[in-house]
Amino acid sequence: MTQRLTLLATAHERGITTLTLDSPANRNALSARLVGELGEALADCAKDESVRAVVLTHTGSTFSAGADLKAPPNPYTFVGLLRQIVTLPKPVVARVTGHVRAGGLGLLGACDIAAASTGADFAFTEVRIGVAPAVISLPLLPRMDPRAAERYYLTGERFDAAEAVRAGLLTLAADDVDEALAPVLDGLRGASPQGLAASKELLAARLIEAFDRDAEDLVQRSASLFASAEAREGMAAFLERRDPAWAL
Repeated sequence: MTQRLTLLATAHERGITTLTLDSPANRNALSARLVGELGEALADCAKDESVRAVVLTHTGSTFSAGADLKAPPNPYTFVGLLRQIVTLPKPVVARVTGHVRAGGLGLLGACDIAAASTGADFAFTEVRIGVAPAVISLPLLPRMDPRAAERYYLTGERFDAAEAVRAGLLTLAADDVDEALAPVLDGLRGASPQGLAASKELLAARLIEAFDRDAEDLVQRSASLFASAEAREGMAAFLERRDPAWAL
């Protein structure tokens, strides 16, 4: 049975609930509405005993382009969504077959397992518009290779799925991501709900420490950056499809 929400589609099969970001017109940008719908769907999954695990995927050629600059979510709400994924008592598996940018990478970092097709690509584009990957650092920095994070945070370069695996952003990459994920999902189906919840709690402890320690500081830092003159110029340049004033 499949149920369609405004910006999110849900389906359930043999213990696996698939949540599909379904706003291809804006490349699944993280609007207040999409973040809210995803949070509600995850809360439903947490309470549903028929759900053993959650797969988070997308329609269109982009998993997520990051924050919706025209209708952004409240930063505390977005932090809450990331924490909700990390603390959900059921594994969350990201399935990517396209582009992932900025805040979309935060969703990958929050997921327990992240898989992508070899054609997928990734970029921390925040630096290009005058801000930084502040809030999404909460789930990402504990997972990523420090040298890789330094390079891609600072340059905004695109990198491919093989590099994303090496950097610690992805669990696996394959030509056929569904074929590669099949044994993973079968493993989750065979695991006990209590065992999954307890194991995930152990694995998430370091991430939760980062949220508890750093979330408020990073939200404030992000808000300050987005309110700056450079960020206003960067966002205007992005929306107008031109180079920002500082580009050399």
